[in-house]
Amino acid sequence: MTKITTSPDQAPVSDQLDSEKIAFQQELGERSPLDEIIREGARRMLQAAIDVEVDSFIKAHQDRRDEQGRRQVVKNGKLPSREILTGAGVIQVQQGRVRDNSSDPSQRVQFSPSVLPAYLRRTDAIEELIPWLYLKGISTSDFSEALQALVGERAKGLSANVVVRLKEQWAGEYDTWMQRDLSEKQYVYLWADGIYAKVRLEDDANKRQCLLVVMGATADGKKELITVLDGYRESEQSWSELLLDLKHRGLTLAPKIAIGDGGLGFWAALRKVFPETSEQRCWVHKTANVLSKMPKSVQPKAKADLHEIWQAETKADAETAFDHFQEKYDAKYPKACECLRKDRDQLLTFYDFPAEHWAHLRTTNPIESTFATIRLRHRKTKGNGTRRASLAMMFKLAQSAATKWRRLRSYEKLSLVVEGRSFQDGILQENAA
Repeated sequence: MTKITTSPDQAPVSDQLDSEKIAFQQELGERSPLDEIIREGARRMLQAAIDVEVDSFIKAHQDRRDEQGRRQVVKNGKLPSREILTGAGVIQVQQGRVRDNSSDPSQRVQFSPSVLPAYLRRTDAIEELIPWLYLKGISTSDFSEALQALVGERAKGLSANVVVRLKEQWAGEYDTWMQRDLSEKQYVYLWADGIYAKVRLEDDANKRQCLLVVMGATADGKKELITVLDGYRESEQSWSELLLDLKHRGLTLAPKIAIGDGGLGFWAALRKVFPETSEQRCWVHKTANVLSKMPKSVQPKAKADLHEIWQAETKADAETAFDHFQEKYDAKYPKACECLRKDRDQLLTFYDFPAEHWAHLRTTNPIESTFATIRLRHRKTKGNGTRRASLAMMFKLAQSAATKWRRLRSYEKLSLVVEGRSFQDGILQENAA
């Protein structure tokens, strides 16, 4: 039989444990025993962490005493129980009440545990889960039911009105984020793409909305979402407004290279705002565009030939593979060859940068992989709300995904790129003596 012990300054807890055991057993019928064991374990760990913080806070102020030698900062019972919605389910905890009896109100201290911030009702994991559920096609009215399946029947407090208020809060966070200062930022690499979305436009329902997304890699190799803005198609005017806004907010240092698809709007705007930035066309977009102009029976072989170009070890080998593709297909499929030929130089720019970064520079995959969920929701819901809601959801999705973004390989070589050092076929070229 296990014996439960307590420290000298703690009250016996056997009665409390008995009551908790009864309540725990009553709830076992609602969910599986394993789920409840996990939830109860999480609750006890959280409660223990809170109690330790309370005791440590009081101990830290034990020297504060009045004229009679009595402690000023003391524990005074407990605050009402709080329910926190977590990934393990709803956890009920109590925080000890700390009172400062100092006669001077300005000298009083207040206690707030770091593990349980004031007014916290949902953990960060649940906050991140909500926009993901929304983007997966869950309607506002179905959030409570969806979360109950994940965290239990007691997942309350997430009615449709609560979700609507959260969406408004995210929209406010997006507005603040879009006004942040960028003067201390330098993005060595930049990725740009347009994501088409069916949203309710306030000005013209016949226009096709496009969400313009720009990501960058800082000098220490970290990927960051720079901006998300709506525009009409991928016009030069829309991209110019976006890039000029970045410059107005302090982004004066031009990126060394920009990666995007063949949309003429972005490149025309880039040449005006950051003319010194090198251009790299996205090979994924280019491959899809070229193959779309060829019969399906030919596409597998043509795709393999295209891979021979951008997977070549040197730029000279890539040029040779490029010429071979033109000779092989130009007679029968001139439109496909012209689609490839018109961006020849911009498709091979990545050879002038470190070889370790080629996988990052050849495509706009950092944007495509992150925002694929946006397109999924648009297909499921056939238009997922207002312009403001789409921008806020895009922002929240990126905010959640950013925690999992990895640094660029061999990011230390970015400093060489910033210095303007020369690379040939991905290899650093030593300066002549």
